[in-house]
Amino acid sequence: MRYDCLIIDDEKELADNTCEYFNMFDVKTRAVYGREEALAFFKGNEADIILLDINLGDGSGFELCKIIRQTMDVPILFISARNTDDDKIIALNIGGDDYIEKPYSLGVILAKVKVVLKRTKNTVAVKQDDIIYEDGRIKIDRVNRMLFVDGAEKKITGMEFALLSYLAENRNRLVTKAELFDNVWKDKFTSDGTLNVHIRKLREAIEVDPQEPSYIVTVWKEGYKFICGDGK
Repeated sequence: MRYDCLIIDDEKELADNTCEYFNMFDVKTRAVYGREEALAFFKGNEADIILLDINLGDGSGFELCKIIRQTMDVPILFISARNTDDDKIIALNIGGDDYIEKPYSLGVILAKVKVVLKRTKNTVAVKQDDIIYEDGRIKIDRVNRMLFVDGAEKKITGMEFALLSYLAENRNRLVTKAELFDNVWKDKFTSDGTLNVHIRKLREAIEVDPQEPSYIVTVWKEGYKFICGDGK
């Protein structure tokens, strides 16, 4: 069975309340309460987005995220009462698309989930050129959602691919942070910290020297430019 959203959280009451709220607004949702239940869910079901707690009764949400990322590119939004910068950086570095602190507003988290679901479905539905960008060193393949660097595939998350694609499509011009929030995340609640981590991960994937980037260049206090070489 396919669900819009899977909630993985050992706070059963919160998980159930969130699940019930989402279903009221036609976001088909299922809640499970631990690592083993989540792994059992994926043996016969699919979900278009995952809300994942860090502290699970039978394991770590960080470790579960790593397991999921081995076979799935589904968007993962971490939900946690832990609010340190280290936790947020770890969550994004291992494949999380966003980090939401508890306690959260049901209305706000529903809005976030709906935005991600809409973005995912639009990515599949829109027919555009197969290759977004190619310059002999990197190639961004829209149809297969794949990034190649020096001929080898580089694994990046769906959110990282969406961010890289938008920058490449708007190459050689300033793309402000506000524009990225509006057009990539489509979410005014996304933080600068989340964007910064994703930019850093993209630089690690495509730059010869991530400390001296030549593709994704920072425009101080404004945003970023994707600088193309001889590509089309």
